[in-house]
Amino acid sequence: MEKGTSPRPRSRNMRLTPGEYSRMVGRASPKSPLRRDVVWAFLVGGGICLLGEWLRKAFLAAGHTLGDAAALTSITLIGLSALCTALGWYQKLAAKAGAGTLVPITGFANAVVSQAIEFKVEGLVTGVGAKMFVIAGPVIVYGTMASWVWGLLYAALRAWG
Repeated sequence: MEKGTSPRPRSRNMRLTPGEYSRMVGRASPKSPLRRDVVWAFLVGGGICLLGEWLRKAFLAAGHTLGDAAALTSITLIGLSALCTALGWYQKLAAKAGAGTLVPITGFANAVVSQAIEFKVEGLVTGVGAKMFVIAGPVIVYGTMASWVWGLLYAALRAWG
């Protein structure tokens, strides 16, 4: 018995209060070095964004229009993210950098590609096709709904203003 705890009768269905459960999880979970994690996330996320900015400027310098440079930057970042996911590098980076790898476009590509890879053994239709958007699907649905709602609000405010 742990020091400072009182004996409790053990029952088949031991009930824990949320506070007791939280304390148990706290004791069992490894301590996270918060400062180091934040710095890593900042550096990796910033590095991905810096790569995107460098790509955009390179496309502009190559003579592309601003719109084309933006599209080419997005396509390149998605392709690099998909390639890194397929090679297993993105997961290793995410294990160290955590939230830093969730920069929207690369994190989204990783979510789609990793599901496709995981379920490819189940076939193209029932595996890849059915499971590819398990994680990314809700982002698409709610992102589309949110943009629709904000679009309506914007139109209403412009009509009244």
